[in-house]
Amino acid sequence: MAHVKLHIPGPVEVSEKTLQAMTRPMIGHRGQGFKDLYAKIQPQLQTLLSTKQLVYLSTSSAWGVMEGALSNLVTKKVLNCMCGAFSDKWFDVSKKVGKEAEALQVPWGSPIRAEQIDAKLATGQFDALTLIHNETSTGTMSPLDEIAALKAKYPDVMFIVDAVSSMTAMPHRFDELGIDVLLAGTQKAFALPPGLAVFVASPAALAKAATVKTRGYYFDFVEFEKNAKESMTPSTPSIPHIHALSSKLDDFFAEGLEARYARHTKTNQMLRDWASKHGFTLFPEPGFESKTLVCLNNGAKPGGRVVDVAKLQKGMKDRGVLIDGGYGKIKGTTFRVSNMGDETEATIADLVAKLDESIAGL
Repeated sequence: MAHVKLHIPGPVEVSEKTLQAMTRPMIGHRGQGFKDLYAKIQPQLQTLLSTKQLVYLSTSSAWGVMEGALSNLVTKKVLNCMCGAFSDKWFDVSKKVGKEAEALQVPWGSPIRAEQIDAKLATGQFDALTLIHNETSTGTMSPLDEIAALKAKYPDVMFIVDAVSSMTAMPHRFDELGIDVLLAGTQKAFALPPGLAVFVASPAALAKAATVKTRGYYFDFVEFEKNAKESMTPSTPSIPHIHALSSKLDDFFAEGLEARYARHTKTNQMLRDWASKHGFTLFPEPGFESKTLVCLNNGAKPGGRVVDVAKLQKGMKDRGVLIDGGYGKIKGTTFRVSNMGDETEATIADLVAKLDESIAGL
């Protein structure tokens, strides 16, 4: 069966080198072999996230850690910052785990701004907030630095940030940001298969979690910290994923982190240039566009070209490439193309050529 290359917003294409790393012989997760593996990647993860804190490995999707953060850190009320399908979902999750929650809702395509959060936190009602840095449903990136700066004003509020589709594609300086939780799944910009999440928690978050008796078992932050000190995980990890992560981290540092970030900026601009060439506008507000994917208007907003997205997708699939036809309430009126992970100028140039061929046939 012919392989169709993934240029959807996740999961993304996984290299043969990474897949081969997953086939290494099995080791015991409580033995020295696993401890050595975790001890090898721990400083790499700390350098990647610019932190002195231990970085944890969770055998789950990112949503496991997202739900876990609510259970560990919310005792009063959580402010869910909502600007797209996935950040909107966090509000629903908050209520389903029994937390008092309030929505800070902005239109899809608009970013979350610090002044909006400031106005809510000033009421004193909240002890936590959730934010998705890079909302893949709309291709919108909220200004994390600007929002994180509020932490100094509200030190007792836990700032929980999902960087699922931006981590490794741009800098995330956890200690400098001063936030409390930063998390990601590895099936997006990390370019690993789904099934593993990484996250880091501040000392304040760990202290808060230790006071919460109903913080749960599988995602108990206190247990993650205790085990990470011994280069272990609280429960049985997916060892093949961690071998793959080790291989991928070696790739990151061989390339150089700054070069990796610059590559994502360049490849994203190539997709923006293609969109402009063909008369498409970008869905997000100008200045707040993602760097790991493009979300293109297809009649969702005035001005710009309209095509039959299903036919465009078919044309691309016939050429061995999968692109996304839009998500949720903007499915069809937008479509999305990813540049995250291992994509290079050469692979994006090939993608653009196939997009040109496909759109010419509509």
